[in-house]
Amino acid sequence: MTETAALRNTATAGGAPMIGGTRYKEVKHSMLAALAAGEWRAGEAIPAEKRLGERFGVSIGTLRKAIDELVAENILIRHQGLGTFVSVHRRDDHFFRFFRLVRKDGVKAYPSVSLVSFRKGKASRAESEKLALETGARVFHFTNQLALHGDVMLIDNITLPESLFPGLTEAALRERPSTLYSFYQAAFGINVIDTSERLHVTVADERESQLLQIELGTPLLEIARVAYSFHGQPVELRISHVNTADYEYIGSEASAKVTP
Repeated sequence: MTETAALRNTATAGGAPMIGGTRYKEVKHSMLAALAAGEWRAGEAIPAEKRLGERFGVSIGTLRKAIDELVAENILIRHQGLGTFVSVHRRDDHFFRFFRLVRKDGVKAYPSVSLVSFRKGKASRAESEKLALETGARVFHFTNQLALHGDVMLIDNITLPESLFPGLTEAALRERPSTLYSFYQAAFGINVIDTSERLHVTVADERESQLLQIELGTPLLEIARVAYSFHGQPVELRISHVNTADYEYIGSEASAKVTP
């Protein structure tokens, strides 16, 4: 479990995580708080180590240990000779950290994505629980159809809190230039840094059979994912249905050939 996930498990009702352990973890917590508040934006350099050490009242060694963990979790990135920066979701750097479906021959590829539907609505009880919202809170619902190697093999049903994505439109989703997580970061300042997933087997209903171009009742893999930003704040609920006839889910990033 990442430190970010640990923060989720130890959060108080007020949203402030309880931090125990050594001093560097407290520094890490404080840096996550600064990131959550938007003090340091994606792509920006964080202050110099000396300034941060003075701010948090710790030695350079303690500060570096906190930064090391944030770098390991892809929250920060070091550029030799330039400093340490807030990570930016780039297609090549981050995509396969979160997209874990590959053809059974092990070949990775970037999917083509089609927006099937988009609407505004109210959060269901289940959605509210997953996204830490009040029941009936305003949300966006949209469905994406994804294809790999020309095969339609995945349907994503996504729910976003309107409070975190104000002004989101169908046109903006259709015209986004990069991945969804890059779009969240660039357009709304929402950094996805961690996810949790639950998997089980289901069968295709009428809608899924149409969208996936398969027979009704075909076995599917269902992936329920919650995406989190800083301090374990849930920002996206995604229910995916995968036709695994020719594709596999990998539990972690694996070495495989990537095709354009």
